[in-house]
Amino acid sequence: MNFPDMFEKYWPFMALALWFGYKWWNSRRVLAMLPALKKSGALLVDVRSAGEFASANAPGTINIPLQELGSRLGEIPKSSPVVLCCASGTRSGMAKMLLMKNGYANVYNIGTWNKFLV
Repeated sequence: MNFPDMFEKYWPFMALALWFGYKWWNSRRVLAMLPALKKSGALLVDVRSAGEFASANAPGTINIPLQELGSRLGEIPKSSPVVLCCASGTRSGMAKMLLMKNGYANVYNIGTWNKFLV
């Protein structure tokens, strides 16, 4: 089987593997940058629901659920970096897009909230 035939048949699986690979790589990249981001005054935002946040959270994070983020942008300064987290990295990815669309330049998605515990 040549590559074009293989690609045509398996492209959804390849795309899914690339997506998970990118999420893993990006999370590791942000984790490596975290000490410097904290030093520069980064705001650590957990976008999980209030119930999820109450059951377990990382020290130093604030909770702004994704559903409320658009109406609470005033609580997030545009002048400092913002590091987002959630349960899997998906909601924080959506939050990152929302913030960037609203003029936030230094926004990072670390993925799962427990990466702040490392």
